[in-house]
Amino acid sequence: FNILISCRRTIYHMEDCCKNGANASALEKEIGPDQFPINEHYFGLVNFGNTCYCNSVLQALYFCRPFREKVLAYKVQARKKETLLTCLSDLFNSIATQKKKVGVIPPKKFISRLRKENELFDNYMQQDAHEFLNYLLNTIADLLQEEKKQEKQNGKLQNGSIESNEGEKTELTWVHEIFQGTLTNETRLACPANDGRWCSFLLGGSLIRVVLVSLK
Repeated sequence: FNILISCRRTIYHMEDCCKNGANASALEKEIGPDQFPINEHYFGLVNFGNTCYCNSVLQALYFCRPFREKVLAYKVQARKKETLLTCLSDLFNSIATQKKKVGVIPPKKFISRLRKENELFDNYMQQDAHEFLNYLLNTIADLLQEEKKQEKQNGKLQNGSIESNEGEKTELTWVHEIFQGTLTNETRLACPANDGRWCSFLLGGSLIRVVLVSLK
């Protein structure tokens, strides 16, 4: 996420410089065309009343290339229902298909959908960016899993099968593939009487393995 944070800082700088579309070309000339990667766009997002927590997360996710590619690929699929993911794919596509390299885009459709789906964000109060990131990724993962489930059910109905899916495991999505990981904590306890053997104990309801290190 260090790369995402760096990209976000770059976007903040460009957003301050691009107060309107007329300044975009001037900024490009000032920075120089050689400084822009091929097929990359740097667009600020309009703030709709303390939505900077949302904008910063969207900017970071846009510059996470594996995530962006999956969202843009989702855009070309036929969808009927409007969701956070469809709104996000529309926003990313709008940025990626811009003729200019820099500028400003209002994420009005995405913000409107977000406020409809979660009352926590249906106000003009500042929110925690990390909480919003967790909510957005979890919501997208749930949508993808539900779509896979519906596709399987539709396939079984077409084949004349109505068996229960209760025993099936939840499938991982591309959100899990990109962001899911394993966090390991190792706690070392100094104990003169121990020879460095592993032991296990519960800490806050989680099973932790530690090695007892001798001070001799």
